[in-house]
Amino acid sequence: MAGRKALAAGLGADAALSEIETRLAAHQLEILGGFHAEEDEALPPGTKTLLLIGPKEPGFWPHMTAQPEWDGAPDPIDRWSRRALGRVACDIGAKALFPFGGPPYHPFYKWALRTGRIWDSPVRLLVHAGQGLMVSFRGALALKERIAVPPPVTKPCEGCAAPCLAACPAGALGEAGYDVPACHAYLSAGDRDCMKAGCLVRRACPVTQAYARMPEQSAYHMRQFHK
Repeated sequence: MAGRKALAAGLGADAALSEIETRLAAHQLEILGGFHAEEDEALPPGTKTLLLIGPKEPGFWPHMTAQPEWDGAPDPIDRWSRRALGRVACDIGAKALFPFGGPPYHPFYKWALRTGRIWDSPVRLLVHAGQGLMVSFRGALALKERIAVPPPVTKPCEGCAAPCLAACPAGALGEAGYDVPACHAYLSAGDRDCMKAGCLVRRACPVTQAYARMPEQSAYHMRQFHK
């Protein structure tokens, strides 16, 4: 309630952002970027600010696997995301939006490109200023207030030798995009390192290599992808 009252009372734009960051950090989440919006049919009516939310490292995976949703039932991360981000949204009077639960699906890819902190990479996957090619979204917060958003930064691919372009042993990821059947065929053919620690293309990104995502988390997502 305090967060909702503070935003409604016109708490300074920077202070409002800081308060939201603090609330998200309690759930091992952080703001990956955001933008100011006017009328946009893809957003809830009256949205003035959209914030994209993702895992906060280090520490996300131990936090996630200690949650009650990690119970052996399907979709534990999505169920936890609804609860955790939904709680934050309720507390500050925002609307929580998620990249799952469709169709139809919210246009997270397009939203990401509007932040000035997430871009289309040489292999067509999104690349984030801090998370590299391991960027992932747990959801978004749509606010009716115009608050500060993380400022745009320089795209990390500028001046990069783009090791991601030659990293896929199956030739499934490159400038032409993602050949999903070729990826699955490669993963099915034997004991692949990708399944143990995550996609080699994503791991080749220099920004990714400085990001503290645990191999266990990447392995989990690879298993979900390659069922």
